Amino acid sequence: METILPKVGFCNHQISKLLIGDNPIYGYSHFNQLLSQHQKAYHTPECVVTTINRAEEVGINGWQNTATERSLSDLKLYRDQGGKVHWFCLSRGYVWYDEPDHVFEDAKHNPIGMAPHGGGVGQRCLRENRLDLLQDILKRIRDTGALVGLSVHDPKLVHIAEDENWDIDYYMTALYNLHGGSEKFREKFGYAPLGEIYVREDRVEMCKAIQRTDKPCILFKVLAAGRVIGSKQQIREELKFAIENAKPTDVLLLGMYQQFGDQIGENAQLVGELCAEMG
Repeated sequence: METILPKVGFCNHQISKLLIGDNPIYGYSHFNQLLSQHQKAYHTPECVVTTINRAEEVGINGWQNTATERSLSDLKLYRDQGGKVHWFCLSRGYVWYDEPDHVFEDAKHNPIGMAPHGGGVGQRCLRENRLDLLQDILKRIRDTGALVGLSVHDPKLVHIAEDENWDIDYYMTALYNLHGGSEKFREKFGYAPLGEIYVREDRVEMCKAIQRTDKPCILFKVLAAGRVIGSKQQIREELKFAIENAKPTDVLLLGMYQQFGDQIGENAQLVGELCAEMG
């Protein structure tokens, strides 16, 4: 018998403690092109629908993905077959940065919430001191009627938004700052790393930001893009850390890959057990 996956009050909705993401589905492996190619080959449109249906079966009622032609086509197919999972929209790369009005095009697909991509838009606006543009994009989201989300890789952006009382409903908070990790590597060794760098202390800094805000947060990169899945016990410890260091209203977002086992069922079981143990 599967443990019940709890729901939390998320703005004006009841959202499951665990959401499913889209990185493995669309080949954003954060490892290499070969793994990304395997992931994309496996996930035919029919397979994507089966995957999200499985998420729905175990009590997951939220799916976050990047708004691309392919993902929106899969979303429509899933809905046409009766799927009811809420959709959280993330912008594609720099699209909203270059074309802010594209927010309104993506909003036509009825997301529950929308957020500019944390690396593609949020991090770029922070780096280029274009926070006025970022706030303008957020205002456009507000005008659509969807929940306004702010995706962040650097906790500094959470602190700025809180200090200035930005008009947002929720944060998407990465437990690892990939840009910051690469900078730390470059400062230490004097050259760029071969691939992404995941620094453990990043989790602590982001969790401080998560605890500071009263707004609900969607925690992502919880499993360091698959770098801490060596055993079920290790996965359990990573999920426990995230739940213990977040607020009761916060939820976890995991990318899940069904080709070699039922990651969706296993992760839902773990999150349900951990929530029950922690009361």
